[in-house]
Amino acid sequence: MSGSFKGFGDKAIPFLKALDFHQSREWFLENRDLFELHLKEPFGDLVDTLTERFAAEGLDLKGDRRKSLFRINRDVRFAKDKRPYNRHLSAILSPDGTKMEQGVFFVHIGLERCFAAVAWWQPRPDLLQAMRRAIAEKPQDFRALAAKLAKGRLELDDQERMKRMPRGSEGVADEDLAAAIRNRHFVVRQEIDPASIHSPELVDELVDFTRRAKPLLDWGRRIEGRVPAGA
Repeated sequence: MSGSFKGFGDKAIPFLKALDFHQSREWFLENRDLFELHLKEPFGDLVDTLTERFAAEGLDLKGDRRKSLFRINRDVRFAKDKRPYNRHLSAILSPDGTKMEQGVFFVHIGLERCFAAVAWWQPRPDLLQAMRRAIAEKPQDFRALAAKLAKGRLELDDQERMKRMPRGSEGVADEDLAAAIRNRHFVVRQEIDPASIHSPELVDELVDFTRRAKPLLDWGRRIEGRVPAGA
C-alpha cells in the first residue's frame, strides 16, 4: 500500500473544472502531474484504506489501487458526445476486487456531485428475475430489508425504474412491492459534501454509509447464492 488516505488534494475539483473546459489531450498531458497528485494517487489511497477498513468491519468488499479506478478518459467510439474526458473520477470495491461482480461499493468524485453507492447495478437477467421473484414470494423479507435501510436513513433509488410491471409480475398489487419489482437496479446512495473530500474523515463517513447499506448486500447475496452460476 502507498499509504493511508489523507484527503484529496485542494486542486482536485479545480483540475476537473479546467479539464472539462479544455477537453484537450495536450492540456491533460501538460497538467498530468496535477491529476496524479491531487486526484489519482489520493483515490488509490482511498481504495487501499477502505479495503482495510471494510475487512475490519466484516464487509466483503475490497479493491486495488490500479484496477478499481475507472479511467478519466471517455469511451467515445459509439457516443454522440465526443468529449475525450470525464467530468469525474470513480472507483468500485467488490467481493473479488474486480469491476465484474455484483453487490458493490461505488464512489464518485465529480463536478456535478460527489456520492457513494452500494449497488446491484444491471444484474444479469437471471439474477434480476430471482430478485423480483423474491420480492413477490417473500414480501416479509423485502419489507424487513426496507425497514433496516430506513433505520439507517437510506432508501432504494428509483433511477431508471420501469413504468410498467415486468412480464410475469402483473399480479403483484401492493404498491411498495410493485415499485420494487419495477426496479432495474437495487441501489442506495449517499451524497458527499464536496468540502469533505479533502479530509481523512471521509473514510469514516464512507464506512458508516456502507455499514448502514449492508442489509442490501446481504439480501442480494442470499438470492444470488440460489441462482446457479451461468444459468
